[in-house]
Amino acid sequence: MESAGIPGLDTRVAHISRIYNYWLGGKDNFAVDREAAERAPAAEPSIALAARANRAFLGRAVRFLAAEAGILQFLDVGAGIPTADNTHQVAQRMAPQARVVYADNDPIVLAHARALLTSTPEGETSYVDADARDTATILRGAAGTLDFSQPVAVTLLMVLHCIPDQDGPGEIVSRLMDAVPPGSYLALSHPAKDIKVQTGQVATRRLNDLMGPAQIRPRTRAGIERFFDGLELLPPGIVQPPRWRPELGGPGRPGDVPAYRGVARKT
Repeated sequence: MESAGIPGLDTRVAHISRIYNYWLGGKDNFAVDREAAERAPAAEPSIALAARANRAFLGRAVRFLAAEAGILQFLDVGAGIPTADNTHQVAQRMAPQARVVYADNDPIVLAHARALLTSTPEGETSYVDADARDTATILRGAAGTLDFSQPVAVTLLMVLHCIPDQDGPGEIVSRLMDAVPPGSYLALSHPAKDIKVQTGQVATRRLNDLMGPAQIRPRTRAGIERFFDGLELLPPGIVQPPRWRPELGGPGRPGDVPAYRGVARKT
């Protein structure tokens, strides 16, 4: 893809969504993204596995929310570059009338908005161009598609590690969950700082060396658990990706993936 046709795109520094795209076998990435994507797994191979495990977790979580929990509205913050089985595809496969809003501020994601906007005739899909920290813009834009008087599943999958502590990642979660009614859900995934500690630190440093100011920040299980404060965590709690309800499909082997996932309900 030529960068000249995408305003705001800087191909001189790596971007985490394009690195994930490379790990998932996509083609929407540049030389600097591929360099970072290859350098990090050289230090810790499971870091690339975490991207694929996150995609599998998305499928299992959305299937559970749409088919078992009866959720028909989804707000996917930090959607990333579309690949196979995006949130709306999984949700509308379970419930064709499901409505899905994506939010992201990556220029490449914006360029792919039309692909994200495809929907079943019964459902609806839309896109909000906004940084995850700008929850007011996200909620205002989502209100054109979602009914916030009815339960909503908020998904924050591998996005909060891009938010430094001083920018209040916990407050982002709180503002989003305060906007949805009881019976809503939060599905969240995050890289782990306390799994594969030594090699994980090297892999993270190699990624950050090529990412300019947009650094990634793995967190401990305790730090990630705080994002669920005030919510009812569903079994099996906060676990590594393949351990979250493997019976719903996807890789079931435990593995030692350096990340945590969880789904919780607002009561």
